[in-house]
Amino acid sequence: MTATDPAMTALADSWCALSLLHGRIEAHLERALQSGHKLSVREFSLLDVLSRQHDGDGGHLQMKQVADAVVLSQSATTRLVTRLEERGLLSRYLCPTDRRGIYTDVTPAGRELLDAARPTNNAALREALDAAAADPQLAPLVAAVAEIPGPGGSESRSEPQAEPPTGPPTEPQSGPRPFRSLRSARAAAV
Repeated sequence: MTATDPAMTALADSWCALSLLHGRIEAHLERALQSGHKLSVREFSLLDVLSRQHDGDGGHLQMKQVADAVVLSQSATTRLVTRLEERGLLSRYLCPTDRRGIYTDVTPAGRELLDAARPTNNAALREALDAAAADPQLAPLVAAVAEIPGPGGSESRSEPQAEPPTGPPTEPQSGPRPFRSLRSARAAAV
């Protein structure tokens, strides 16, 4: 195999296209969320992940699970949680069954901001994907993203979906969910 091996060149080109798609989507989301809500993509993603917690068995996430969901290291996630806690958007408390554990919840102010930012995020994601679909290099990746089944089945995510209910769910939700966060976009792009 040489440096000009066509298979390796094609693979590298594909990886560059995927990286380009991710970068464009993230930059578009960042601009929209910052200008409309003073939230970064990471902050939105963290609020979104934590808003899905519930009081049922396994409903609260440990910091490692949160870090995995927002695609950050545990230390970066802890710093992000601290920043949002200082802004009054999150609160931390000791786990009632294991005093070594600390849980994080979205405050009413955090939930209000998330609810206001969610339509902005959805619209910006749709805009970024539509713009990328017009690029011949990125169009196949956008089509592949649209074909990835949602968490509840094989339905395509390309059709607009209803907004999720506000407030913490009382039981695990089923059914497809629209793209709502960086986490969703990253998972779909892989």
